[in-house]
Amino acid sequence: MSILQILGLALVQGFAELLPVSSSAHVILAEKLMGLDPTAPDMTLLLVMLHTGTMFAVIVYFWRSWRSTYFQAPEAFRSNGLLVVVATAVTGAVGFALLKAIERVFAANAPGFEIEHLFGSSRLIAAGLACAGVLILVSSRKAQSSGDVTLRSSLAIGAVQGLCLPFRGFSRSGATISTGLLGGVRRRRAEEFSFALAVVLTPAVVAREGYRFYKAYAATGHGEGFWTLLGPSALGMVFSFLAGLVALRWLSSWLEGGRWSYFGVYCLGLASVVMTLL
Repeated sequence: MSILQILGLALVQGFAELLPVSSSAHVILAEKLMGLDPTAPDMTLLLVMLHTGTMFAVIVYFWRSWRSTYFQAPEAFRSNGLLVVVATAVTGAVGFALLKAIERVFAANAPGFEIEHLFGSSRLIAAGLACAGVLILVSSRKAQSSGDVTLRSSLAIGAVQGLCLPFRGFSRSGATISTGLLGGVRRRRAEEFSFALAVVLTPAVVAREGYRFYKAYAATGHGEGFWTLLGPSALGMVFSFLAGLVALRWLSSWLEGGRWSYFGVYCLGLASVVMTLL
């Protein structure tokens, strides 16, 4: 990859990862247009670094509001932290059960099966985008609420996040924020909670992708190439961090300004583009 390609993917990932428009669909589309192989080991390392950059963007952007919500008092930390733990546990349970069901039904428990083999399909990506778009549009019609995250809404948000894990195109942030809005959670609180879950989930995703990179290079016997790729990938991480900060400001502005539905319209339009180009 050239530096320009890395920077281009960093900007795409930084914006699309945090906006409710599905980073998977955008990155895959960008890779195809650039003539890159999404399964190449250097691409895997780059995506690990880009995910890390967006995670730090989330931490920096929300740190002040999280500090007042989660760390203002021990009681607040326990009660709000419990909701994050519950939602994350439900995400893991739903995601694991769904993965096993998919392996049993579509792969007959074949060894070496990875979910990417199935859900890299353009039809499934487009279907995920369409589902996210519809969910965003439905939730945008919900009257402005002043409610907080409850145990019930955290369970629902966690379950929906679990459904997002294997389905490329089904935007995690779009689905979780929309579920919160439908559950009566006020917009800013739904956004904060959604990205608190993302910070908990992202290290596991990064570790998984890092392990895939390690296996790929161990199989080829070219582990020394890691250091050659690390510098350009680190540069990409910096750009994904900066793009992520801009994306979060954009998301907050539209969500709290009553333009949440625009993201839903965009997802539906992109679904048509993905079906056409991929």
